[in-house]
Amino acid sequence: MTIAVLKGGFSSEREISLRTGRAVAGALQSLGYPVVEIDLRSRSLDLPEGIDFCFVCLHGAFGEDGELQALLEARGLPFSGSGAEACRRAFDKIQARATFEASSLPVPKGEVLERGRFPALPVPVVIKPARQGSSVGVSIVFHPEELSAALDLAWSWDSAVLAEEYIAGRELTVAVLGEEPLPVVEIRPKQGFYDYRNKYTPGATEYLCPAPLPREKELEIQKLAVRAHKALGCQVYSRVDLKLDSDGFPWLLEVNTVPGMTETSLFPKAALAAGISFPELCERIVELSWKLRAKG
Repeated sequence: MTIAVLKGGFSSEREISLRTGRAVAGALQSLGYPVVEIDLRSRSLDLPEGIDFCFVCLHGAFGEDGELQALLEARGLPFSGSGAEACRRAFDKIQARATFEASSLPVPKGEVLERGRFPALPVPVVIKPARQGSSVGVSIVFHPEELSAALDLAWSWDSAVLAEEYIAGRELTVAVLGEEPLPVVEIRPKQGFYDYRNKYTPGATEYLCPAPLPREKELEIQKLAVRAHKALGCQVYSRVDLKLDSDGFPWLLEVNTVPGMTETSLFPKAALAAGISFPELCERIVELSWKLRAKG
């Protein structure tokens, strides 16, 4: 089949999307697939003739929020990953929280803030735009005098802002492939928290995969990740971010339906720990998605 790798876009995560797209295209080409790389710079989806499948590599708005997926669904074009509705639900942190709570899944205390309103939650508190990825616009506030600036930053990215109780502890992520969890990854930034800089600056963060956890705790965290994936209606693959507090209790933070897919990204790290090479991982995603959506 001929695969269009859709990358770039116009969100705050454009550069990361270009990296993901290049890596995925290279992996699929190494397996012999005919690949066309398409840098989407607007909402018009102009694809050449002869495309059989689209591998979505756009992060953030018009990529991870369900808008692109809805266009592909309307055209009947098979594509990678979750459908439009699940992407919308996962990308909007307020909707995702409501879904987790309705499914009795553990999330930190939180509240939605209208512009001009301060949170009732005490510091430390996490302030985040509802619909951004890669920790764009996110602040951890430890002192009340920092709240105003954190709220202004979040509102500069989105009209909807979420305040959540800050959970001190270990930062973990679980990749889900099909409906199976991959080994847990522990994320240890060398300074500050796992923000945009620490995510994409080489050497700024240490990754432990598999994470040093007792087997029973690892299974508990993996089971929770799969439950979150299913609760949102995700399909094929996702990456679930969590915090493990000092009492060993896991808290859900968010689910990424189009996680980073460069060879050094978290999802490929987890796959490699499970014995799945990067090209094999990309092919698995294509095969699972094709089986889900191809007609005839």
